[in-house]
Amino acid sequence: MTTIDPRTEIKEFLSSRRARITPEQAGLPAYGGNRRVKGLRREEVALLAGVSVDYYVRMERGSLAGTSDGVLDAVAAALQLDEAERDHLFHLARQSRTPGGPRRRRPAMTVRPALRQVLDAITEAPAWICNGRYDVLAVNPLAGALYSPVLADPRRPANTARFVYLDPEAAETFFVDYDRIAGDVAAKLRMEAGRNPHDEGLIALVGELSTRSELFRRRWASQDVRLHRSGRKRLHHPVVGRLDLDVESLELPAEPGLLLNIYTAPAGTTSADGLALLASWAASQAENTKPGSPGR
Repeated sequence: MTTIDPRTEIKEFLSSRRARITPEQAGLPAYGGNRRVKGLRREEVALLAGVSVDYYVRMERGSLAGTSDGVLDAVAAALQLDEAERDHLFHLARQSRTPGGPRRRRPAMTVRPALRQVLDAITEAPAWICNGRYDVLAVNPLAGALYSPVLADPRRPANTARFVYLDPEAAETFFVDYDRIAGDVAAKLRMEAGRNPHDEGLIALVGELSTRSELFRRRWASQDVRLHRSGRKRLHHPVVGRLDLDVESLELPAEPGLLLNIYTAPAGTTSADGLALLASWAASQAENTKPGSPGR
């Protein structure tokens, strides 16, 4: 596989979104009890979107070239797409409009020294930088301690998606909500594929996960997409135990494709105490690895 084919992505995405909506959910009468398709028919989507059946059929066969933003909005409304799904549809349309692939700046694989200084200046919260394919590119000391199970993989850059799907026993122990995390990771990779279908690193990662993980194949086939957003992660750290952390994922405008992730806990909570204990443990580990320290 040399690329992720936008036409196939469009076809499978639109058909999967159509299949999940019943006529009743769309406000349409369900004539007859023997419907041969799951969800809406193509002609019903065309009716809801205000386009001809032939036009919508061409769209669902993978051709979005020449489709106006207004039509895309109408189809998104007809299929009841959420924000992430609508963005994904527009990403796919942009790929379809640009023959030979988009001329986009490739996501960075290195982190500028100034950004590393920013990470190091964040001393009371785990902070790390990744790209859209979940490569861990830089961590501050506390994030290095927090994500030690992920970083145990000797391959660099370490990759959270690879950890989740190819080391499931460790990942299920580390992520309290493993099933949700696994779904989110596949959905965010699918979103990245819509933005950057010619990213060789992403293609290789999806190929590796598809080959080695049956769970990933199922999640990938669902066509679900997610945005990187704020949220909560519940972790079980091997040293300090359970941590319930608030997560902020911030895009870095000067480095397209990179995200700064910061984990915090409300003051006075058990998780805040756990982060303080983790910081002490990380400091002691760093001290013990200095040349001339005991045990080295």
